[in-house]
Amino acid sequence: LLFYTLFASLPLLLGIMFINNFLKSLVMYNFYLIIFNELLYYSLIMAFLVKMPMFLVHLWLPKAHVEAPVSGSMILAAILLKLGGYGLLRVFMFLIKFKNLNLFFMLLSILGGVLISLNCLRQLDLKMLIAYSSVAHMGLVLGGLFSLT
Repeated sequence: LLFYTLFASLPLLLGIMFINNFLKSLVMYNFYLIIFNELLYYSLIMAFLVKMPMFLVHLWLPKAHVEAPVSGSMILAAILLKLGGYGLLRVFMFLIKFKNLNLFFMLLSILGGVLISLNCLRQLDLKMLIAYSSVAHMGLVLGGLFSLT
């Protein structure tokens, strides 16, 4: 689980290092000066999509919920998953010109939310049910975020 999220956040770290090298600052007001390309777009959002978790990269969350104590599972579902959404919200205001790429992620997250909701119907373990319902909920949140409204 550690290496899964660690390797997913490596492109974000490289993107932040590129921005710092280009601007010599990480003040978000200056991000408008950067000419973003698709590679930088994917590197900035990939870590947040894994942390949220988005459908198809959510594989770490059910295992983390099952292994965590009840209090850790509550913190994971209540706070940690929403931090990925906040990170996406902060980055999206600079990536507005890639809204055509957002349509794919929006459809994938909403479809994934529906499929994971159907998966919730057959869960017997309560922690697995909470984990999969969190993935379904974050799929709806991602659908709203990727619509840029």
